[in-house]
Amino acid sequence: MTERLRGIGSMIAAAFVFAIMDASLKHLSTRYSPMQASSMRCIASLVLLAATITWRRSWPGLVPRAPWLHLFRGLLGIIMLASFVYAVRTMSLAKTYALFLCAPLLMTALSVPLYGERVPLRRWLAIGAGLGGVILVLRPGVAVHFGWRAVGAAALAACCYALSALAVRPLGRTNSSTSMVFWNLAIGGVGCALLAGSWRPIAQQDWGWLALIGVCGALGQYWLTEAFRLAPPSVVGPFEYTAILWAFAIDWIFWRTAPSRSLLAGAALVIASGIFVIVDERRLAQLALTPASPPP
Repeated sequence: MTERLRGIGSMIAAAFVFAIMDASLKHLSTRYSPMQASSMRCIASLVLLAATITWRRSWPGLVPRAPWLHLFRGLLGIIMLASFVYAVRTMSLAKTYALFLCAPLLMTALSVPLYGERVPLRRWLAIGAGLGGVILVLRPGVAVHFGWRAVGAAALAACCYALSALAVRPLGRTNSSTSMVFWNLAIGGVGCALLAGSWRPIAQQDWGWLALIGVCGALGQYWLTEAFRLAPPSVVGPFEYTAILWAFAIDWIFWRTAPSRSLLAGAALVIASGIFVIVDERRLAQLALTPASPPP
């Protein structure tokens, strides 16, 4: 029980520092292009990760296995980061999160064509309810006010995140977690830098923001790994949704943006649907482990 509580605490901490990191990206995106901001985010975290790898002398363990799958996941990461930064630059952090957090529902739906998994009807209903929550978030005035590009960018980021998460399963069979994180950051950092075109010099006052992004990215990755190491995904997974609460708070403190009723209702529906899918998966896993009763 103690380890599970520590796992839950680690997940909440990871959600918090990732929200701080994304708020910092939102701040920087007003002065740099989405591709350059995404590249700076990857490089800032990569520097700290490289320092940790050097300290542990674990460079030999980074040799990539299934390099084409690493490259594919890295390309997904480039699209996801640039799309997310574009969306969060235009919309509030909470609104972008509400759309982005439908990614776990997309993972469930995409596992059918990609891995041939069976998804029960109740989960399809949960996915439908979650998409209904997205519609609530996207009430007609939102798309008109922010533009369909920002909304589409958030949706594209969620799709790329879902595909990238599903690619972890085959990669994880032959690669360590550190290797997957390293190559994802390296490909993302270099790729976004090349696609950025003209690179704007980094202003002196922005180096502190980059340091904050690097520290938050490194801490978030560590706590996320700890959460899944200490407790099953079905236990810690629902607490990933605390990110939306941090987003509400950050929007209000720094941008004086209060959530609308439709945003609160839509976000609640997306979160409830995601938690239902996670809990249902846990229930089925427990049933599979329960020995069948002997015949009378």
